[in-house]
Amino acid sequence: MYYRRKIILSLIETFGGELEKFQLQKLLMLFGIYQKNPSYHFVPYKYGCFSFQANADLATMRKYELVAEEEKYWKKTTIQSYLGELTEGDKKALLDLKNNFNGKSSDYLIKHTYRNHPYYAINSKIAHQLLSAEELEKVAKQRPFSEKNALFTIGYEGVSIEQYLNKLIKADVKVLCDVRKNSYSMKYGFSKSQLKMACEGVGIQFLHIPEVGIVSDKRKELNSQSDYDLLFEDYLQTVIPKTLCEQEMILNLIKEHQRVAITCFEKDICQCHRKHLAEAICQLPEFDYELIHL
Repeated sequence: MYYRRKIILSLIETFGGELEKFQLQKLLMLFGIYQKNPSYHFVPYKYGCFSFQANADLATMRKYELVAEEEKYWKKTTIQSYLGELTEGDKKALLDLKNNFNGKSSDYLIKHTYRNHPYYAINSKIAHQLLSAEELEKVAKQRPFSEKNALFTIGYEGVSIEQYLNKLIKADVKVLCDVRKNSYSMKYGFSKSQLKMACEGVGIQFLHIPEVGIVSDKRKELNSQSDYDLLFEDYLQTVIPKTLCEQEMILNLIKEHQRVAITCFEKDICQCHRKHLAEAICQLPEFDYELIHL
């Protein structure tokens, strides 16, 4: 079992065997503050901090009857305790968390996270019901904003879906264009339907443009930078000249929405076709904006 799932099971056990869904998400986020390398990352979602990965892990554990889901609660159903399998630091963190928040309601935890971590409240549907005018002003100041038009590129290699989304949010990206030929990934959160849902959940429009991608057959045997360079030479000769309409569509999205990102897998921009696609868009006659590689 993944260690992070043992964290969830131990957290539920520590708080009496069941937690409201809101409580679980907020407590997991607060627990992560104690960790040097947090087991889960979070985004500002409809009701505050939310981890897509934690939610997916709970769904998997429900399938294996380790937890049970009710309308508002998650319950630990396995009799096995995983507390003993945690690091000493994580055991102590759970005890500290219990001492500070045991018996606290969902509303209390939501208010606590909004007040102490206002970034997570920027997309909240209920912040205005829970916070004072002064507190809402602090939340508003956390919302990234830029009037400057820009084209961004971003890869998702080596980051969680939450870390990835936070990069987009903090860059004030309004539209994400998936430029993979096949919008599928073994990495959780980055297949088309998952990524679309996650983006729209944090207020980012999602669009898949497969025409500007590279077919899978051409992406085999890429063992060195020279292999990538040969691949991109072919891309510049075969795909770029035939996708002027798609490139102009991305340019028009920038004109309309100001801040647009194109995305693929690779972390290293020199090993991804999005670099060459972005540079081609920059060469269009009406492009007069900044290009930023996140």
